[in-house]
Amino acid sequence: MANSQPRSQPESQPESQPESQPESQPESLLSVRNVETYYGPIMAIRGVSLDVPKGRIVTVLGANGAGKTTILKTVSGVMDPQKGTVTFEGDEIQGRDPDWVARHGIAHVPEGREVFPFLTVRENLLMGAYARSGRPAVAEDLDMVHGYFPILDERSGQQAGYLSGGQQQMLAIARALMARPRLMLLDEPSLGLSPILVKEIFGIIRRLNEEQGVTMLLVEQNANMALQTASYGYVLELGRIVMDDECGRLLESEDIREFYLGVKKDAVRGKKRWRRKKTWR
Repeated sequence: MANSQPRSQPESQPESQPESQPESQPESLLSVRNVETYYGPIMAIRGVSLDVPKGRIVTVLGANGAGKTTILKTVSGVMDPQKGTVTFEGDEIQGRDPDWVARHGIAHVPEGREVFPFLTVRENLLMGAYARSGRPAVAEDLDMVHGYFPILDERSGQQAGYLSGGQQQMLAIARALMARPRLMLLDEPSLGLSPILVKEIFGIIRRLNEEQGVTMLLVEQNANMALQTASYGYVLELGRIVMDDECGRLLESEDIREFYLGVKKDAVRGKKRWRRKKTWR
C-alpha cells in the first residue's frame, strides 16, 4: 500500500482590503457647456463651459468687457445663446423666457442694483416674492432678510431711490432672496461701493451661503474679495475661459497675483523689468 501523503494546506490568502472610494464630487446644480452668445454680429462669449456645484459659491473673474455679465444674462434667459447648452437641475433651460427661469429657482441680482426707485423698500422686497403663494412663508422670509440686513427694516417705508449705493445693493440681494432661489446670480456686487461696504456685503454673501445653503454664481472685478469668498474660480478674458482652479490655488497663481491682484515680483536691481505676458495665452 502506498504511503499516504499528507494533504497540502491551502496557502492563506491575505485579507482583501476594501478599495478606497474616491471622494464624491458635489452635484452640479448649473452646467454651462460650449456657450456662444452674440450682440448682433459680435461674439461676446466664446465656447464658455463652467459648472456650479450645489451649495457652493463659484466666481468668474475678468476685466470690463470680458463677457462676465453676458454669462449671467445667458443663464437667466435675458439673452439667448446661438450655440451650447445651459443645464439647471438636469434640465436644459437655454432660450427660456426670464420669467420662467425666475419661477424655476434662479434669481438674478443685476449689475448696478436696478431697484425700483419709486417703490418703498418693503414693496421692493415683496416684488421679489411676486411669484410665490403663501403669505405666512413670505412674512417669515421678510423677517429673515431683515435679520441679515437690519437697515432695510429701519428704512422699510422709505422710497428705494433715496437709499445709499450700499443700501441699494443690500436691497437687491434681499429682493432676490425673497424668491427663495436655489441659485443666485450676483453681478458685480462691489461695484461703486467703499471698501468697508464691500467687506460687509461679501460677509453677508458668505453667511447666506453657509446658513441658508444658497448656491451662488458670482461675477466680479474685485478678484481678491471674490477669491476669498468663493470655493472655485474661472478667469474670463475676451469672452473665453483661460484658467480655472480652486480659489486657494488661484490666489497663489503668479498670473492672477500680477494681473488681477496687482502683486508683482521684485525686479533684479540694475536690470530692466520688461512687462511679463500672461502664461495662459
